Amino acid sequence: MQHATEFAPGLVVQGITPPLRLADYKLIAFDMDSTLINIECVDEIADAAGRKAEVAAITEAAMQGVITDYKESLRQRVALLRGVTVRHMEQVFSERLRLNPGAKELVAAAKAAGLVTLLVSGGFTFFSDRVKAALSIDFTRSNVLEVEGGVLTGRMVDQPWGDICDGAEKRRTLLEVASLMGIRPEQAIAVGDGANDLPMMGVAGLSVAYHAKPAVRAQAQVAINQGGLDRLLEVLRS
Repeated sequence: MQHATEFAPGLVVQGITPPLRLADYKLIAFDMDSTLINIECVDEIADAAGRKAEVAAITEAAMQGVITDYKESLRQRVALLRGVTVRHMEQVFSERLRLNPGAKELVAAAKAAGLVTLLVSGGFTFFSDRVKAALSIDFTRSNVLEVEGGVLTGRMVDQPWGDICDGAEKRRTLLEVASLMGIRPEQAIAVGDGANDLPMMGVAGLSVAYHAKPAVRAQAQVAINQGGLDRLLEVLRS
């Protein structure tokens, strides 16, 4: 393990020597839940079914890396959402979901420096499509909840690229977008907080942990432990 250094209060770096240049990168990929936004959407949806504690416990175990089969853990959680209405999901979006501090500033700085922006989430398109629009993010990949008659069925819908966006799919998506752009993975930045973000963080040229689980902080080149996402701009100068 490389020696970690506190570059500034609440900002830890290892294996790199700041400041780096933002314009040297071409792609930045973000996780959504607890990274770009303040909540774990699946937990808040479960609140309507009276199952928030049960679902949140599975989410926490998956994010810590205790549960290693992310796909199965997500299927278990989504099954517990059966019967929740789309109206409740609208309430989660309008009343509980907020962009995390610095999200707008970091995305805007990345776009101004010419980077392509990517949102890859183990969460759901119902939320990720709206976050994409709010932040003017270029591309997104996440999971589709099956809805019948305005009510969740407890299942997800397969998509052309596969069934569930897990850690392996996040990694594959980052590599696919980099390939389509004609750039090397080393020219990408990956930002996340949970164990399912480690695969994409592992192939990116710069890995960033945001208020992350201990295992993720330990492996990231930059760990933002205090403050907003835009603190990355203290390491990456435009």
